[in-house]
Amino acid sequence: MGFVALSGIAVLNGVVLINCFNDLHREGVKGQDLIHQGTDLRIRPVLMTALVEIFGFLPMMLSSGVGSEVQRPLASVVIGGVVSSTLLTLVVLPVLVSLLEKKIWRENEVEL
Repeated sequence: MGFVALSGIAVLNGVVLINCFNDLHREGVKGQDLIHQGTDLRIRPVLMTALVEIFGFLPMMLSSGVGSEVQRPLASVVIGGVVSSTLLTLVVLPVLVSLLEKKIWRENEVEL
């Protein structure tokens, strides 16, 4: 259950960032400006999504009542996964896009 929630958030954050890169590329922004502007534009939505998820699972992680032995590990894993996937989305994804930028958009461009 936690893995499904975590994978959904991670994929959504990646799609939001890549969509922003594509929009900026269509506007003519290229190179490092594309990466910087795209990441700057989408850092707040990505961080807000992650923080909502973390604060939503925090009561489960800190609970000590009946059933907490099931809830606590699930919440801990999801919170750790959200933190790591957010860092990967904001650091690794822009680096990969910058490395593969020419190949990505050169293959997808259609000459009219």
